[in-house]
Amino acid sequence: MNFLRPILFTCLTAGWCAADSPKLILQITVDQLRGDLPTRFGEHLGEGGFRYLMNAGGVFKNAHHAHANTETIAGHTTLSTGAHPAAHGMVGNVWFDRTDGRLVYNVEDDRYPLLSADADVDDSTEIDPTQRTANSDGRSPANIAVSTFSDELAIHHVDGAKVFGVSVKDRGAIAMAGHAGKAFWFSKQAGEFVTSRFYYDAYPEWVTAFNATGPTQRYANTSWELMHDRGTYLFADHDDQPWETDFPGYGRTFPHAFGDGTGKYFTTLLTVSPAGDEMVLDFARELIVQEAIGQDDITDYLSVSFSSTDYVGHLFGPSSLEAEDNIRRLDRTLAHLLAFVDEKVGLEHTLIVLSADHGGPDAPGFVNQYGIESALVDPESWDKTPAFARLKERFGIGEELIQTYFHPYVYLNKQAIAAADLDLAAVESAVAAELLKLDGIAAAFTYTDLMAGSVPDT
Repeated sequence: MNFLRPILFTCLTAGWCAADSPKLILQITVDQLRGDLPTRFGEHLGEGGFRYLMNAGGVFKNAHHAHANTETIAGHTTLSTGAHPAAHGMVGNVWFDRTDGRLVYNVEDDRYPLLSADADVDDSTEIDPTQRTANSDGRSPANIAVSTFSDELAIHHVDGAKVFGVSVKDRGAIAMAGHAGKAFWFSKQAGEFVTSRFYYDAYPEWVTAFNATGPTQRYANTSWELMHDRGTYLFADHDDQPWETDFPGYGRTFPHAFGDGTGKYFTTLLTVSPAGDEMVLDFARELIVQEAIGQDDITDYLSVSFSSTDYVGHLFGPSSLEAEDNIRRLDRTLAHLLAFVDEKVGLEHTLIVLSADHGGPDAPGFVNQYGIESALVDPESWDKTPAFARLKERFGIGEELIQTYFHPYVYLNKQAIAAADLDLAAVESAVAAELLKLDGIAAAFTYTDLMAGSVPDT
């Protein structure tokens, strides 16, 4: 099994046929849901979540993203458009904009600030550092270069189809709602669900009322605890693994305390637990009711993107007690969502698609235990290797040859290359050749080759 492979389910429930138009298309995306996770931990799953989708729908076991950079925005936008990043433009969570000379966050847009004044860019989290590159709190889908499925649905029905995207992550909601829909996401800074002026001039009253209930405060002075008896878990005896992140105040072992609700990282810790998905579920249920989703003969679209699996995977790894309990709780969250949709819309009138935006590898320390060689790479050291020193001497470049790196892209110092009157393609090829000699690099493609479409098979 390719452990980087995401999973894809589709569910055509009894009574629904291709000749009819469903009242609702429910697209569920689970961030970093590696393909083996539901079945690996499946013995203790309930009947209404993953098991329902497996039994009532189709399971695509060979589903995968056929693009190199498997990150949140790239995967979500590929799912929403059917295009690859080279076409839809979302090539990474972050990319380097040479015109502005800075890293750019994928959905940032200073033309459309957030509606919540206290929901500024959240620099407090060390879990999701990509957001720190944003130079504005503004958000929009403007960088998506093609139409999404939800866009085409809205266009087809002119003003009739209701289109919404909901997630903890802004990029998880925006990529799926597209240009024509409405997106809401969770602001760790404000502790509430927010949107930007691209979508609304003011919050709908029901959103204001929902946020006024304090969706995070029910978790104050509580902890993430195991859902079932510890002895029922595959990783019962592996709660404290040395490669897991010991986040301050949260720890590597159960229970994981959220704090009293006033701490700097309180809302961040909620997202690094099943609580993040539970809050998304609560908001999605309210949206379905207040926006009358699936209540007429025109097909509506609702995207629900669950992010906790990704955050838990980054902190503890997909092979951990935390990941195992998270899957059990996610299964329950899915069951609650599907039961609610059945009550309000009817599953017989709903087309459900569940997939992942990407998978996730095990931590090197985990696979090392089984005799598999694995380690982390250090991009900051590349430009300081003897090989690169020789390259700079060869090309007559006295400064850094690599201007910056943001996974998985190496950005060369084009100003220095131009100042030395060098052929850019030749320098790119030389750098790619040296990178391939470094441990941990399996392939390196140059900008020139990518633009020419002459990338060799790997």
